[in-house]
Amino acid sequence: MKDIKTYVDKHQKRFLDELIALLKIPSISADKAYRKDVFNTADAVAERLKEAGCDLVEICETPGYPIVYGELIKDKNLPTVLVYGHYDVQPPDPLDLWDSAPFEPVIKKTELHPDGAIFARGACDDKGQMYMHVKALEYMTQNDDLPCNVKFMIEGEEEVGSENLGWFIARNQEKLANDVILISDTGMIAKDTPSITTGLRGLSYVEVEVTGPNRDLHSGLYGGAVANPINILTKMIASLHDENNHITIPGFYDKVEELSTEERAKMAEAPFSLENYQKALDIDSVYGEAGYSTNERNSIRPTLDVNGIWGGYIGEGAKTVIASKAYAKISMRLVPDQDWKEITELFKKHFESIAPKGVRVKVKPHHGGQAYVTPIDSLGYQAAEKAYEKTFGKTPIPQRSGGSIPIVSLFERELNSKTILMGFGLDSDAIHSPNEHFGVWNFFKGIETIPHFYHEFTKLKMAEK
Repeated sequence: MKDIKTYVDKHQKRFLDELIALLKIPSISADKAYRKDVFNTADAVAERLKEAGCDLVEICETPGYPIVYGELIKDKNLPTVLVYGHYDVQPPDPLDLWDSAPFEPVIKKTELHPDGAIFARGACDDKGQMYMHVKALEYMTQNDDLPCNVKFMIEGEEEVGSENLGWFIARNQEKLANDVILISDTGMIAKDTPSITTGLRGLSYVEVEVTGPNRDLHSGLYGGAVANPINILTKMIASLHDENNHITIPGFYDKVEELSTEERAKMAEAPFSLENYQKALDIDSVYGEAGYSTNERNSIRPTLDVNGIWGGYIGEGAKTVIASKAYAKISMRLVPDQDWKEITELFKKHFESIAPKGVRVKVKPHHGGQAYVTPIDSLGYQAAEKAYEKTFGKTPIPQRSGGSIPIVSLFERELNSKTILMGFGLDSDAIHSPNEHFGVWNFFKGIETIPHFYHEFTKLKMAEK
């Protein structure tokens, strides 16, 4: 393993060129206009896995976008690591807020990334982090340094809820059998403060529609006489939080996991500067649920946020109209013990109940998933901890994340495997936002660290036998 850094240094330009080529393909799974690009990306990932050394690579059809499967089986008596990632990306909108084209990657130096960062949609989430694993495999195969078996499952629907992943897993449990699942789709506290994500929030995502009159109306002739769906929708949304920013849906908090004072104190040991946090976001104050710190609000507490709202005329100039319909997309991040399907039903029942006369309300569930917590005494966590210690020179901090990877709980249920979340992104990488980026240093550091995980996990697993 002493040569991993030398190998990465020698091949830096090629690694970056390959990643940039992958980032140029607009694999937007949410937009059918990019359907061909999503399939093309699957082909590209499959080709890269073959080149990296997998002895079997398949593009597996599903009712939706394909899953790229690859494997390198050295010995069936050795442990098996299953790597999960995704090759689809979020839509890049709003385009006018990007400093460079989202699918024309550029490398620019920043204050946090003096070695440069790759700016492109999908740079961090998840093409860049997924590709670290491909290049780590390349190193291990080229240097005869793979100590165990490895399997890859790279999907194309993560950004739209992984609708067909469960379908695929149910039909391929033997193919996907493993001893641990490894994912890099999260982040770490800072470049000099490595961390391992031990918890993820769940998710319930819905779309709401409020309908008033049977057509758009002249706001002078009808204003004040009929319900305005946009006005009604904004009032309904505003009522979903009280003055302390608690969510007002009856039953919403009934099953929320409450952490002990000791656990909250342990979380507070993680380095955090409120001043730097506010500066990075260009805000003069934080905002959220009363009684909790910023780091608690975005990790161990449930939330409800409007992700999009529209209706009426939004073109240039003026059009005096009362819209017939108004819409919003709403996401709820959930914590352990909250069931996303139950929360979705609670939301639907409540939102329909608060609609005034004069409008009709429709709630359309989109997708969701359960929260997940991985124990820090598992072999996988111990192996990851040792891997970070070797490349960072310090012990990583266990950290709960505010994000959601709904399929993690699915993996444990269907494959009976623990998942280890080794993320190398930073909170400032603007995932899902304009100007998404991923530090070049972070990219290479991930490639250096991942092979150590394979070695440490294999040693621990074989010793257990």
